[in-house]
Amino acid sequence: MNAPTDFAALKARQQATWSSGDYAIIGVTLQIVGEQLAEACDLLWDERVLDVAAGNGNATLAAARRGAQVTSTDYVPALLERGAQRAQAEHLSVNFQVADAEDLPFADASFDAVVSTFGVMFAPDQVRAAAEMARVCRPGGRIGLANWTPQGFIGQLFKVIAAHVPPPAGVQPPPLWGTEARLQELFGAAASSIEVTRRQFHFRYRSAAHFVDVFRTWYGPVHKAFAALGPEQGAALEKDLLDLLNRLNTHHPQALVVPGEYLEVVVHRR
Repeated sequence: MNAPTDFAALKARQQATWSSGDYAIIGVTLQIVGEQLAEACDLLWDERVLDVAAGNGNATLAAARRGAQVTSTDYVPALLERGAQRAQAEHLSVNFQVADAEDLPFADASFDAVVSTFGVMFAPDQVRAAAEMARVCRPGGRIGLANWTPQGFIGQLFKVIAAHVPPPAGVQPPPLWGTEARLQELFGAAASSIEVTRRQFHFRYRSAAHFVDVFRTWYGPVHKAFAALGPEQGAALEKDLLDLLNRLNTHHPQALVVPGEYLEVVVHRR
């Protein structure tokens, strides 16, 4: 019999991963995803909106720009600080609060909309995180998500990393959130409908080597993967990442432009 998964230990390890590097350097490039999700959720002025695993606040800012009363949460305080700096620069009123996606410190039905862009999908206990989002969203409200797909670029990137640094046992791959079947498993019982739109975000860098340099420096999962490997193993990971990037590059040799597929999801709360 397999031992039960130690989600507390996994969460501590994951928090250390996302606290390493500086995700905000990467996250700020994804702002358009938050804007599109805010439109898909049809956010209204004065609505109560919760951003879960908000990172440096892309969906947070998008909702605040539309007049919503936004609470922005993450379990990495430094990322919330970056989001607060961005909100202050735009004179937007936002409540920033440290919180665990799997144990949200809010009452049932507290929010009109609950959103997450490339955030909650990384929670170790996927079922619990989804249940928490549904719990704090009022009946008739919306849960908006942007999730990388398994077959898209980021899904493939994580497969490359896993081949060199195997993930902990008992953890479901985060890109499962980018499949309609998994979304139905996670939210079907709480939903009157689930709308899914396939979208592409284009990663734009000077070259494949530039992308790897940026991500190994600032993006927690890549940063930690390289840190866990010796020089030879690290060189092998770098080669596999470069091969993936060059294969998917649509503008070689002038620049690197790689389309990354994700699902834009709107769950209508039953």
